[in-house]
Amino acid sequence: MPRLRPVPFVLTLAVVVIAVASLVGVRQAARAVNGSVAAGTGTGPRYGLSTVGLSYPFAAAIAKGFTEAAARAGATAIVLDAKGDVQKQANDIDDLIAQKVAGIAVMPLDSVVAQGWVKRANAQAVPMAAVAALVGDPRTRAITDVYPGLVALASQDEVEAGKQAGKLAATWLPTDRVARIAVIEGAAGFPEVEQRARGFKLGLDAAGARYRIVASQPGNWTSEGGEAACQNILAAQPGIDLFYNEADDMVIGCARAVRAAGSQARLIGVGGSKLAIASIKAGAVDGTVCFKPEALGALAFEALHAGARDGAPRFRTYPIPAVTQATVGACVGQW
Repeated sequence: MPRLRPVPFVLTLAVVVIAVASLVGVRQAARAVNGSVAAGTGTGPRYGLSTVGLSYPFAAAIAKGFTEAAARAGATAIVLDAKGDVQKQANDIDDLIAQKVAGIAVMPLDSVVAQGWVKRANAQAVPMAAVAALVGDPRTRAITDVYPGLVALASQDEVEAGKQAGKLAATWLPTDRVARIAVIEGAAGFPEVEQRARGFKLGLDAAGARYRIVASQPGNWTSEGGEAACQNILAAQPGIDLFYNEADDMVIGCARAVRAAGSQARLIGVGGSKLAIASIKAGAVDGTVCFKPEALGALAFEALHAGARDGAPRFRTYPIPAVTQATVGACVGQW
C-alpha cells in the first residue's frame, strides 16, 4: 500500500506563517540593503557584499549575518543585489572596487567568471573573499582549495553536504533490489550543482547502496521548479524510490508533486530551511542537510576584517549534519 503523506492543518498553518515571515524579512532586507548602506556606524571601514539576489531567502540570510557582523565590529556593510544577473554582479564588483572599500565578499553567480573579478580586485589592492560558493572550476578545484588571490572562502563543503545526504538516503532505500533515484538539480552555472551531485553518489557508494539514478532534471532552486521537475519525472517513472533535491526550496515543491501523485518516494533536501524543518516535523519531507547561512555571512566578514593577520585557515566552514524527524531539533533554520 502506498505510503501517502497527509498534510496536517498544523503544517499548513506553519507553512503560511513561515512563508509570510520569510517574505517580510526578505522585503525588509531588500529595502535596507539593495545597493545602499546596510548596517554599521557610518564612521568605520566599509565592506561590500555582492549577493546573488536578495529574493533568495538563503542569500538574504547570508546578507543578514554579514551586516550584523559588520555592526558588531563598528564597520559599515554595503550589500549589492545582483538579482541573478552575472553582468550586474560584475558591475557591482567594479563599483565596490571603485569605492575603495576595505574588502569585498562575493557570492558568485558564475564561479568561472568570478576568477576575473578576483584579479581586478587584487590589482586595486582590495581584499576579496568568496562566500557560499567557490571561485574557479568546480570540476577541477576542491572546495578547500581556495582560489589564489582570495583572502578566504567561507562555505559549507558542498561535496560533503551531498555525501551526508547520500548516506542518509541509503538508509531508506530498498535492500531487495536496485533502488530508483531521481535527482532535482539547481540551476546551470552554479558549482553547487555538480558538487552536491558528486557528493551524493559518494555517500551512497560509501554506504554500499544498490541504486540507479534514473532521472535528473533542473529545479532552478525554486519550489515551483522542484514541483514541476518531480511531476515530470513521476509521470514518466512512477516507481521512483527517492528524490534527492539539491536545495530545500525544491524539496518543498517536490513534496507537493509526490503527494498529488500518491507516490511513496522518500524526499531529501539540502539547506535546513525553516520551511523544510517544519515539513520534516510534520512528516511531509524525510530529511535535509543543515546549513547556517547567517554563520556564513559572519565568517566572510570576519575573514575580510581580520585579513591574513589572524592566521586562520583560508577555508572557513562549520558542521553540516543530515537530520531526520528524529533529530531535526538539532537544526535551527536561519532562512
